[in-house]
Amino acid sequence: MTAIQVTHEQAPQRLRVLRRSDPLLFISALGLVACSLVTLRTATAGSGSYYVERQGIYAAAGLLVALLLSRIDYTRLRQFKYVFYGLMIVTNLIVLGMPAVQGGHRWIPLPGFQVQPSEFGKILLILSLSAFAVDRSQRVHERSTTARIMLLGLIPALLVIVQPDIGTSIVYAAVAFVTLFILGTSWKHLLALVLLALAAIAIVLVGAPALGVHVLSPYQVQRLTGFLHPSQNPQSATWNIHQSLIAVGSGGKLGRGSIGATQTRLGYLPAPSTDFVFSALGETYGFVGGAVVLSLYALLIWRGLRVVALSKNLYGSL
Repeated sequence: MTAIQVTHEQAPQRLRVLRRSDPLLFISALGLVACSLVTLRTATAGSGSYYVERQGIYAAAGLLVALLLSRIDYTRLRQFKYVFYGLMIVTNLIVLGMPAVQGGHRWIPLPGFQVQPSEFGKILLILSLSAFAVDRSQRVHERSTTARIMLLGLIPALLVIVQPDIGTSIVYAAVAFVTLFILGTSWKHLLALVLLALAAIAIVLVGAPALGVHVLSPYQVQRLTGFLHPSQNPQSATWNIHQSLIAVGSGGKLGRGSIGATQTRLGYLPAPSTDFVFSALGETYGFVGGAVVLSLYALLIWRGLRVVALSKNLYGSL
């Protein structure tokens, strides 16, 4: 009798979870997964089905984790903020002692696969920083609150720069800034942070080199500034950008198909399965294919912002 009663109680609970789920959010995520599988199939045709199968496995695992997390009371995660933040810092320190791969210390080798702590760190930073922000919500307009939240984001960002991974470090800093924005930080404080960021960029790229101090390597500087003139020296650090622009431009309206996409198929486009997968998509499926993917991303962002707006508590919004 008890088992029957529990079964009847579980059924409405499952229905409530399904009702709370946003179908458009789910559709946009599935659509992006489908587009990624189709693009990988053409971009990595010479490598067999390895990349497609791996992406499919990751997508299935992600869907399973999402369903499991939807049944958890996320507010309980607040009490683990120190654990999350500490784990993020420790793993990003450990990776610095790992063997270098292509000149960077970004991966921790494990049996059968590798882990990139900076990627998991994004989630851990959001979980921990949101909890710290909620704790300071009654003092949101104090400069000390702005400074503490931003500092908590900059510490791991500096660790990631050392690896080196400038792109991810910028994401870490952006997470802290967006957290302050959603928290309701004064516009004066936010403007001050933007001005400080611009000043820091000017010092790193212009001021320090003029004094003979080079914070970044010449290659990193070229990667950061090369987008301004990608065709000026296509054989330098802007080679990747130059080839990606050729790939996207040659796609036209409907694309060149998997056989006609010579930039991708003949290896001119670097990293077609990772960093420049959108360029591979643009060459193969053209403007229409790119528009579909961008529309799905827009839908995903819109529904995500809707979740933030409708959240019943500040921690959920953050």
